[in-house]
Amino acid sequence: MQEINSTQWQEKIDEDKYAVILDVRTNEECEEGMIPGSKQLNILDPALFMEKAQKLDPTKNYYVYCRSGGRSAQACAVLQSFGIKNTYNLIGGITDWDGPLE
Repeated sequence: MQEINSTQWQEKIDEDKYAVILDVRTNEECEEGMIPGSKQLNILDPALFMEKAQKLDPTKNYYVYCRSGGRSAQACAVLQSFGIKNTYNLIGGITDWDGPLE
């Protein structure tokens, strides 16, 4: 897992054709806005999270965020345990995001 800030995140996403953005927050949190192009994978629903995480393509690069960076770091560790080599955790989470939301 690499920890990257909001600026690095935007730069990497723009140039990474294998990027997948994962929002690991709850449904209620996601209703407040998500980074464009994100797919939700709620880590606080462990059974569903594990089921969906196991189905992710390990050849992709996963950019993971939550509200403050803690849950997304945990999610990156789980993804790596499933053989996903390239995970990027957004330092500070969506709280420190300075880009647009959808």
